[in-house]
Amino acid sequence: MNKRITALLLSAAAVLSMAFTPAAVMADASKATDASAASSEASETSSSATAPFISLGADLSDAQKATVLELLGLTKTDLDKDTVVTVTNEEEHKYLDSYLSSDVIGTKALSSCKVVSEKSGHGITVETHNISYVTAGMYENALATAGMKDASVTVAAPTNISGTAALVGAMEAYSKMNGDVIQPQLMDGATDELVTTSQVAEDTGDSDKTEQLIAAVKQVVAEKGYTSDSDIDSTINDVAGQLNISLSDEDRQLIRELMQKLSSLDLNATTLTEQAQNIYNEIKNGNIDLSKYGISSSEANSFLTQFQSLFDSIIAWFQKNFGG
Repeated sequence: MNKRITALLLSAAAVLSMAFTPAAVMADASKATDASAASSEASETSSSATAPFISLGADLSDAQKATVLELLGLTKTDLDKDTVVTVTNEEEHKYLDSYLSSDVIGTKALSSCKVVSEKSGHGITVETHNISYVTAGMYENALATAGMKDASVTVAAPTNISGTAALVGAMEAYSKMNGDVIQPQLMDGATDELVTTSQVAEDTGDSDKTEQLIAAVKQVVAEKGYTSDSDIDSTINDVAGQLNISLSDEDRQLIRELMQKLSSLDLNATTLTEQAQNIYNEIKNGNIDLSKYGISSSEANSFLTQFQSLFDSIIAWFQKNFGG
């Protein structure tokens, strides 16, 4: 019976995995030599793709750089073999002047980050060190808006700073990794989103719920194509009510203006939920009901998460009915 179960499970796995396997790779399994060579080449490519891309603040002193490298899990030797970009204070002002005062941005570029490419379906994950104002969830949400996909991001500073400018470095590093220049309008939208989320979170006193609010409203706006004040305001009020968040008129205006900007970027709702998985899982687990907008709770998870759940269910069913 165990052999039968094993055979059935392997058959199920083979059928399901075919959805992700290029036909050209499966065309001739009998050519073992070619398959081995292809596997070796793919392994080398994968190894190269996982090499980190690093962004360092241009004004770091030697001592500060040493602190940042330690927080990023890097050494000076790593800088010689990895791709490194330097972000200047001028670049920070270029993206942030429209949203923050010069005093807040400061005169030195200190925040740094490491970006590592991950396999498809991983989404965006963020870890922070010495970042006191911007949360990991805020970065994940904004980076998904900017177009980042499947990457692990570590943001660090030598001492506690707000971290707003780190978004610039993360996107610079990702551009190098991906080989594409981030569209200016996407970068602007992501920057606006990060600053707006931070400001509203400061007012509400609840970063987690504010992240969920922005993410949920953004998903609805992207899914429904809302552009009018009335539709966006109605969505803001609905989600804020479900989260039991009290918003000031100023906060509502900030969110409305942000959503109007994001609505012009033709964001893909499915891509957003796949990349900012942590936040959309929180939305699902927090029982935010978006069904009135035609969005089921399952859409807050990526397809690969659903696939894993399905396969786990198949295994559990066989174990329950056949034992072993």
